[in-house]
Amino acid sequence: MTALKLNHNIFTLDGRQLLSAGTVVSNEIVEELISTHESPSTKSSPFLKHRSIKDNMLLFFSQPPYNTIFADEKKIANILDLMEQVNVPYPILEIMDYFKLNDFYTYRHFLMVYALLILLAQDLMGNNNDMLKEVLAGPTHDLGKICIPLNILKKTDPLTRSERLFLEHHTIAGYVLLSYYLQDSKIFSAKAARDHHERNDGSGYPCGTHLKDRMIEIVVVSDVYDALISPRPYRRLSYDNRTALEEISLMAEKGKISWEIAQAIVAVNRKDRPHYSECIVSLDKRGTPPPDNLYGIIVDEET
Repeated sequence: MTALKLNHNIFTLDGRQLLSAGTVVSNEIVEELISTHESPSTKSSPFLKHRSIKDNMLLFFSQPPYNTIFADEKKIANILDLMEQVNVPYPILEIMDYFKLNDFYTYRHFLMVYALLILLAQDLMGNNNDMLKEVLAGPTHDLGKICIPLNILKKTDPLTRSERLFLEHHTIAGYVLLSYYLQDSKIFSAKAARDHHERNDGSGYPCGTHLKDRMIEIVVVSDVYDALISPRPYRRLSYDNRTALEEISLMAEKGKISWEIAQAIVAVNRKDRPHYSECIVSLDKRGTPPPDNLYGIIVDEET
């Protein structure tokens, strides 16, 4: 891992500081942190049996455009059956409860990116048991947002540069938290939390590395897609489905993600569900982004 200097603290939900601002996060620092875990045998609980998670997921599956993506009842049953096998550490479930209460968008985003990840991974990777074990770690890619103030996560005005940098902190924070809770810095969920804003062309963050892991790319596309079609504080309207898919195909055109993964997300949106390798993605861009979209707009610091 590329060593990275922290601009902000990393702490647990109960406020316990794990690493302080100024720390250079390296493999050695993370392994040292893992060794200090007071209770490495953290208790876990079945994911789908936690509070109303299963009912919430079924509700989200029924809403457009997910009612098309998850229209196949056998597919839903298979995904839920896989999730039934997942046990998640209590600290992660408590973080989900926190977001459900304080930032419902992020809670919903956790669940839908997780479901999309499983669906696309099956389509792209087949029923590879080792792959599924990695994917089924839990809905954790944005776990590091627990270290970001709610007033930044839910801000409806453009972010300042310092606020934007604070928001980007969630990637390395998620990596550290998951390495700590799961006692493994090399586990897929920790790497996905760190790298889901990296891009194939090196234009992402936090390290600007070139993505080489197809599974991380699937997280990237699932994350971008759900973010585009969902309500966000920084825009009044969501992207319509066509425009969201065009944005993802544009990412593939620019070399930020692989064409196969762009094909896969388009394929699951088609009612005839072609195999991703046979899915033709149009290069025409006829969609219209929503008005008053403030994403990516940076303003001067307030004085």
